[in-house]
Amino acid sequence: MIAVADRLFEAHLTVSNLDASLMFYCSRVGLDLAYVVPGRQAAFLWIGGRGRTMLGLWVTEDAECMRSHLAFAVSVDDVVAAPEALRSAGITPLDFNGHPTTEPVVLAWMPAASVYFRDPDGHLLEFIAMLPDQPRPSDGVVSWHDWMVTAGDANTHARPEYLGLIGG
Repeated sequence: MIAVADRLFEAHLTVSNLDASLMFYCSRVGLDLAYVVPGRQAAFLWIGGRGRTMLGLWVTEDAECMRSHLAFAVSVDDVVAAPEALRSAGITPLDFNGHPTTEPVVLAWMPAASVYFRDPDGHLLEFIAMLPDQPRPSDGVVSWHDWMVTAGDANTHARPEYLGLIGG
């Protein structure tokens, strides 16, 4: 084996308008600008602080760029708050099937809480947080509310710290 990777360091997306994409990723998503290469119509952003993880944005000459998917690791509290925060920023929060949502979903096989949204070029973005619960692959993808209602029954420990976040 040559090396053992411990995390993804960088990913790159093609975009149609660098200024619009920088506004979106810096002002709305909260990433830090690392470097702009005007002659190449490219920019680099830090995720999680300088030197942690990088996102490269590259303007494509094609009328339609390839759509990609990126997931940003955040805290569980941030995933739970994401639908409201995204709506406040003028971004539609989406569930696993691409429908507008007011709450995260749980990918039960991991398990992880997740909320999706799109950037100005249609790339599918995701805020995701691993949950300390036991995986339940047979549950598929469930709403945050349904996961939390059954958390005490189906997992080795109840999740009282999140029960106040269920809402309803």
